[in-house]
Amino acid sequence: MIRVVLTVAVAAALLAASMPALETARVTTTAERLDSEVDRIERATARVVSGSIAVEDPSLAARAGVTVRAPSGVTAATIHRLALVEVDGPRPDSRIALRYRPAGGRDRYLPLRVDAVPAKIDLVTGVIDLRPGGESRLELRYVDDGGPTVRITRVG
Repeated sequence: MIRVVLTVAVAAALLAASMPALETARVTTTAERLDSEVDRIERATARVVSGSIAVEDPSLAARAGVTVRAPSGVTAATIHRLALVEVDGPRPDSRIALRYRPAGGRDRYLPLRVDAVPAKIDLVTGVIDLRPGGESRLELRYVDDGGPTVRITRVG
């Protein structure tokens, strides 16, 4: 009986000692998965601009869609907020970022790297809230808005 109690006590102590490391791993995994979602948005931006001409009429504009998936499961941290936002950056075309907040944490930002795209990126609503626990569909349109512009909006 004493062995069982000691075994349970040691197991509980080991579990308690390992919880901070597990949470750190979950936050790191979440950041890596969200970074790959940022890469998907960047590729969709390049795809809509490649071989296309910006036009004034959005209904005639080249378009592309991309689905953003929030990480979930045992290996991912719970996310309370997820959105595409405009941030102050060194260049006007590098001012879009994916903002997320892990449970119990602070806001974190993953900037979109669109240096190779010869267009400004514009969020139609300024902030595009995404589902923190599922999929969100985005539509990108290549328009001429005083210059080549990729407009991003949420459609699902």
